[in-house]
Amino acid sequence: MSYESIKLEIEGGYATLTLNRPDKKNSFNPTMRDEIADALARMIDDDSVRALILTGAGGAFCAGGDIGSMLEGRLTAETGLKRMTGVRAWLSNLVEFNRPVIAAIDGVAFGVGASLAMACDMVIASSRARFCFAFMRVGLVPDSGAMYTLPRVVGLQRAKELLFTARELDAQQAKDYGMVLEVLEPDALLPRAREMAAALATAPSTALALTKAGLNRSFESDLSTSLLHEATSQAIAFSSDYHDETVRNFLAKKPPMYKWPSR
Repeated sequence: MSYESIKLEIEGGYATLTLNRPDKKNSFNPTMRDEIADALARMIDDDSVRALILTGAGGAFCAGGDIGSMLEGRLTAETGLKRMTGVRAWLSNLVEFNRPVIAAIDGVAFGVGASLAMACDMVIASSRARFCFAFMRVGLVPDSGAMYTLPRVVGLQRAKELLFTARELDAQQAKDYGMVLEVLEPDALLPRAREMAAALATAPSTALALTKAGLNRSFESDLSTSLLHEATSQAIAFSSDYHDETVRNFLAKKPPMYKWPSR
């Protein structure tokens, strides 16, 4: 699979999708949008991909939208809507991807870069990472799912602060806000992401997918709906080969099939 603005590598049970415009700090343009959409569509149907790492090349994650591509003629409301409608399907595929997604953030994650990070299940960052929902700086509204994902990560008031002010956060501040799970030195970032993804590749894929689906809908669900999802999901998990094998291994005093790697 050859792409112009991203790289997609699949090995060891997980995929690594790298935003790959390092000369532009991986700024987002229509080509990158279309290629991410294609890569996600391929991975949805690929059972060999048990986890996904999303990262950027050249010491940056994503500097936001490519301003140069925005200056190729002023967009009307109609053409702007058409441009943004193209985001909906692939962004939904990323948020709803039924396997765990780890964002490994080095350098800037601005604008759409910050939005992409919040669309992932777990975010780890290097000590030199910086986050900024910079949309207000260029007279735009937050996009790529930020108005949905960010309040669920940091709470409504914090989300309003970050989106209204377009202020920057360093890696530790982002961790304090709950946006980042771990902060590491830059040379330890990708090895840690790969370690996490390799572990998740050995986890029960059915149980993980059902758990992620339930959590993604937990803010819109009432207790009764959540308990129904829990009951039906558990019935499916009880019937899985993975559960059967883990029970047999436990009774035989064999090591667990899945173990999270500590730092």
